[in-house]
Amino acid sequence: MMEEDAEVSVMISLLVQRLKGSHLHSEIEQRAKECLHQPEIKLECLKEDVRHFLKSSGWEKKLQNAVYRELHIQLPPSHPAAPAEHLKEPLAYMRKAQASWERRVLKSLNSMSTELGVPLARMRSATEQQELANKWNEMGTDEPDLSRFRPVYAPKDFLEVVVSLRNPNHDSSEEVCAKSHWGLIQVPLHVKDIPQLRQAYSDLSLAAGQLGIDDNAHIHPDLFENDYVDIGNKVLAEQDSAAAQQYSRKGCPTGLRADLWALILNSVNQPQDVLHYEQLKTGVIQHDLLVDNLIYKDVKLTASNDDYYFVFEDFLYQVLLCFSRDAAVLEHFKYNSATPPKSTIQDKEDVERDVFYPPNGVIPFHGFSMYVAPLCFLYNEPSKLYSVFREMYTRYFFRLHSVSSATSGIVSLCLLFERLLQTHLPQLFYHLRQMGAQP
Repeated sequence: MMEEDAEVSVMISLLVQRLKGSHLHSEIEQRAKECLHQPEIKLECLKEDVRHFLKSSGWEKKLQNAVYRELHIQLPPSHPAAPAEHLKEPLAYMRKAQASWERRVLKSLNSMSTELGVPLARMRSATEQQELANKWNEMGTDEPDLSRFRPVYAPKDFLEVVVSLRNPNHDSSEEVCAKSHWGLIQVPLHVKDIPQLRQAYSDLSLAAGQLGIDDNAHIHPDLFENDYVDIGNKVLAEQDSAAAQQYSRKGCPTGLRADLWALILNSVNQPQDVLHYEQLKTGVIQHDLLVDNLIYKDVKLTASNDDYYFVFEDFLYQVLLCFSRDAAVLEHFKYNSATPPKSTIQDKEDVERDVFYPPNGVIPFHGFSMYVAPLCFLYNEPSKLYSVFREMYTRYFFRLHSVSSATSGIVSLCLLFERLLQTHLPQLFYHLRQMGAQP
């Protein structure tokens, strides 16, 4: 019990520490000071009156949403004496594999820069800056020669790394599940079985009403949908992140999806968020990065050739080019098993120093633009699309291309898929394996 209390205390102090530096904290502080001049605020019960004011004016709800967001992105508190890398990834062989992969990717990028004689970063000329500013909303019409540039890596390259993972201390002869050696993923991670998944995702039970699964409903599907949409509108009116997430577990009405997702992510797109996006845009216009060419090429090879996504080509360039300059993305490396890559540059005084490259610490790979593409259906305002994508990436997407033992990481997800297929459809699994069709 005392240990649990200590963990809660650590978590609270971490939350307070993180929120103290936020824009929300300064806003709440400002509103609290302003309310002191109101006649209904009495000195004898100052604390309670200020709290009541913040609650009635909606600031308490905003604070709750911010806390909810932090709880979703922060690691659960571990032993305070544990080294930082153990908090990010407890398994040594996973850390080693991730570090090796990072060196390989960075080497590929540096080699490309050397071979092509293209600097990692350079200042654009005044003419180039003007040209880019003028065509910002129609970059898709640009046809730069990208034949010399190749993706730093493709998903298939990363799959090879995941497949080659081994725990040097694990004796496979002791493996409980005799079928585990059939699959590609050979690491002994704990993944849920069907009963555990049913318990974890009880909201998706067919016994409960599900939006989009009308054939099993006990009431007329239109009635269920109308009532469900009404509840969704009430959730949005309340502006409660936790309630929005709970509600969405049984389906998200198409018309409410954009607002519900933004609320769940606490992506509010305040004036300061729009300003931040505009500053990133200025950074794109002023500086040309080698990774810009990788982004251009990726969009051309993927979304531009897709019947669904080609119409969003300009949005994709805008969002991804701004994303590459966003140093705020570096924050997520505190809980990501990866480490942001660095490069050596010479400053104005000709002094060499190490900087993160690209500024957000994320080297784009073949298919990276497809993280953004589906969100383009929901948000037609670039700054809003950008803030939702960045939140999605720093919460979820980064785990799909990092080597880690996290339950929501790609290694565990692959293993979960293989285990379920082996356990429940062993003949199919074996048949596909005999044909050489791996999962």
